Amino acid sequence: MLKTRVLAVILLAVGVALAFFVYYSQTTTSGLLARPFKLGLDLSGGSHLVYEANVADLSTTDISDAMSSLREVIEHRINVFGVGEPIVQVEQAGFGESASHRLIVELPGVTDVKQAIEMIDITPTLEFKKIASAEQPDTFISTGLTGRFLKRAQVVFSQQSLGPSISLEFNEEGATRFAEITRSITGQPLAIYLDGVQLSAPIVREEIKDGRAEISGQFTVDEAKSLVRNLNLGALPVPITLASTETIGATLGRDAVNKGVAAGLVGLAIIAVFMIIWYRLPGLVAVASLAMYIILMLTIFKLLPVTLTAAGMAGFILSVGIAVDANVLIFERMKDELKHDKRLREAVVDGFARAWLSIRDSNLSGIISSIILFWFGTSLIKGFALTLALGIVVSLFTAISVTRTLLLAITPKHRTGLTSFLFGSGFGD
Repeated sequence: MLKTRVLAVILLAVGVALAFFVYYSQTTTSGLLARPFKLGLDLSGGSHLVYEANVADLSTTDISDAMSSLREVIEHRINVFGVGEPIVQVEQAGFGESASHRLIVELPGVTDVKQAIEMIDITPTLEFKKIASAEQPDTFISTGLTGRFLKRAQVVFSQQSLGPSISLEFNEEGATRFAEITRSITGQPLAIYLDGVQLSAPIVREEIKDGRAEISGQFTVDEAKSLVRNLNLGALPVPITLASTETIGATLGRDAVNKGVAAGLVGLAIIAVFMIIWYRLPGLVAVASLAMYIILMLTIFKLLPVTLTAAGMAGFILSVGIAVDANVLIFERMKDELKHDKRLREAVVDGFARAWLSIRDSNLSGIISSIILFWFGTSLIKGFALTLALGIVVSLFTAISVTRTLLLAITPKHRTGLTSFLFGSGFGD
């Protein structure tokens, strides 16, 4: 009994500490605890752009790498303009040859659609450059050899190098140009640029006549794969066409946040009043457990961090109802046990044991549904699925651990008329 009460006090203390963290991290603007909620585009305002990618000229095995490279290049281009935390992701609709591929770009704070389009609507450019002169060894100028002459790039492993190397193969015209360039700059670096950013600058050891070259260096496998993706993107750019645009004003975003929070608070207040009136003392414990659940969820949103969207807020609010549902199952099983004239503590323990299987199965089905939604859904659905899944897991913990601990901590050993009323339910007990 004493251990249970000590554990209950510890849980309450942790809840208070986390509540302070959530509040302070939201109000402070500096320091290690400054962690405001990360709001999605629909709540913070900005531009939402959808591009259709033309992958007709790519083989099925190359599409994934090409789209991944496209996303990386676009992310780099946007970050150059100083846009705070842009979201760039690729989506596939359908399967097989009929599948369509999209590039989704969200730019928080950028409400000028024309400016947003200008940031993105440029074909990635791959260039090979040489040094301007011996007097200017750090200045590189164009050789005229670009990505359109590159046939393919791939990661290779050879006995001559300790780590991975990168093999380049040019088309016929590119091979001729490459031979001329390497002959003229033997002993000097040939720099590789993607979108004006230098990726590598290997030294040319000799003239290369067959249009094949190998970039060796201290690459890790991941670095080599990333470089190859970028090189192949420059050689085989994925044409993108703007399909749709949407601008969300900051005022509209704040209004959505305020209405969402208000709806959540009203719903929470109604649930709290019902639980206390109908289930009395266990209902009050359920409200405390629900408060702990909300604090834990908000803490997770800040620490991961989870990008909150309107759909994500809907998933969070829905998970509050799921958390309450578990408590209702537990209390109804307790009520059945009390009808058999069991002691209060025994009724509480048996009520939790009987409710566990139903709670486990219902929560497991909810988690599976969330995983399916997240796996196959679009970005909007994924936000809903993620917060719903997190909510289900946390609600399972609070219902079984927090509610049980707090309830056992206040349950007396002996049953009296007063305790029977406090642990009863409805209007007839």
